[in-house]
Amino acid sequence: MAEAEIAIPTALHPVTPPRKVPKPKNASERKARLDRIFAELDRLFPGATCALHHENAWQLLVATILSAQCTDERVNKVTPGLFRKYPTITDFANASQDELANDIRSTGFFNNKARSVIGAARKILADFKGEVPQTMEDLLTVPGAARKTANVVLGTTYGIASGVVVDTHVQRITRRLDLTRNEDPVKIETDLMKIIPRDRWILFSHQVIHFGRQICIARKPRCGSCPLDSLCYAADKSLS
Repeated sequence: MAEAEIAIPTALHPVTPPRKVPKPKNASERKARLDRIFAELDRLFPGATCALHHENAWQLLVATILSAQCTDERVNKVTPGLFRKYPTITDFANASQDELANDIRSTGFFNNKARSVIGAARKILADFKGEVPQTMEDLLTVPGAARKTANVVLGTTYGIASGVVVDTHVQRITRRLDLTRNEDPVKIETDLMKIIPRDRWILFSHQVIHFGRQICIARKPRCGSCPLDSLCYAADKSLS
């Protein structure tokens, strides 16, 4: 799916110093701040969805496995040819690991990823009649599918809100916004599931991912044009 197209503000304004951004003092103020964050993300990315190109649950599972330590852009360049060469899950199950690793070499960690993809194909064929399972419990038995991968597949393909996708963008930005103080992705997900309404779990993660790619960029956040500036008291805001 194509990344959401939005008009990113380019005009810089004086960045609000972190010490001048009021921190919520109670549950009511924390909820009001969170609602403002939701409203801004809805304005910026109303239809945000997974940026990995796919036609079905199996293709999305493969693409998500390949996306570990790799950009979605790179994965999207690899998967069209990959799915032409291996059009069915059975083709992946019967693939040579060395050959598949070479096919996906540019995504990095290709030996481990090839092993996971082949293992996933064989597991799904053997235990789930060739259909990607639709529960977190079952998906976590599939090689290469940890909670992040399972949440991507369940939420994007099946519309099942089993949790919140925590990738590097979500991990970084939710900590910057003080929505969690944990560093472990599973603990971050637990924190987010407590404060975010379940009907927003799927959309929220994709919105934050787009926000991290386009505005709150890891190496140099665009604080001067960030619509969340007045709500952000991250200590490392870029004030210049």
